[in-house]
Amino acid sequence: MPYTATTHRPRWWAELLLIAVVYAAYSGGRLLARGDVTTAVEHGLTILRWEKALRLNAEHPLNRLFTDTPALGIPADFAYATLHYLVTPVVLVWLFRRRPARYRAARTWLMVSTLLGLVGFTLLPTCPPRLLDAGQGFVDTMAQYSAYGWWGGAASAPRGLGAMTNQYAAMPSLHVGWALWCGVMLWRYGRTSLLKALGVAYPLVTVVVVMGTANHYFLDAVAGCAVMGAGLVLAGPAARGADRLRKRLGTGEVMGPSPIVSGGCETSAGERIPGQRTASASADDTPAPAR
Repeated sequence: MPYTATTHRPRWWAELLLIAVVYAAYSGGRLLARGDVTTAVEHGLTILRWEKALRLNAEHPLNRLFTDTPALGIPADFAYATLHYLVTPVVLVWLFRRRPARYRAARTWLMVSTLLGLVGFTLLPTCPPRLLDAGQGFVDTMAQYSAYGWWGGAASAPRGLGAMTNQYAAMPSLHVGWALWCGVMLWRYGRTSLLKALGVAYPLVTVVVVMGTANHYFLDAVAGCAVMGAGLVLAGPAARGADRLRKRLGTGEVMGPSPIVSGGCETSAGERIPGQRTASASADDTPAPAR
């Protein structure tokens, strides 16, 4: 989907309200999408079997590395618990202020992809590696290093608020999906080599973090990228549909023939509407050039 430029900066308060509504719907939808735990565990084990068969199982070595090396595991836990909720809003604000002509298309892409991810959570509840039986060889690093942060045993949720999150919404990984979106924005619209380098590094680091902390499988990360690809394709039609709806609501447009403003009355040839100036009168009103 090509990015379409807009001729004006969106209203900041309207954007803030829209993003808040979508995020609230997304968060509420995650809670409502809680599936059967047995089914979620089976889905997680199936993904793990596929990865082992395809030799894509990078989660185990990364998880052991983060578990045995606090200097890596603790920063990774902080990155998982914070960057997802900080970097994405910062990039949105940056686009709004510095690239207003590109903001709306980018925001629509992110929102459509997020809603598609919610569909994935609903249709495929998946147990993350950290919640599998200990015999599978994974350690929940966020529980291991919880004394260093504000989270408890429910991933990045603050202590005591584990019931407010859906721990079986692992497929697809929107940590990776949102990081990919941020990376594309920084690479495409950043004017410095530092921003472009961050655009490449951030999604790659996120993939390593989500696997090393045992919060996601590698295929979760792949699915997160696929969801962003689908969202990119659907963002254009979604934006055009929103435009049509906005016009109808804003102008009172109705389906069917347009009403005749004059009520069917027409002027005859040579007849003027009262108060209408003739071409000659208009010419006479033109001030004469100064001499």
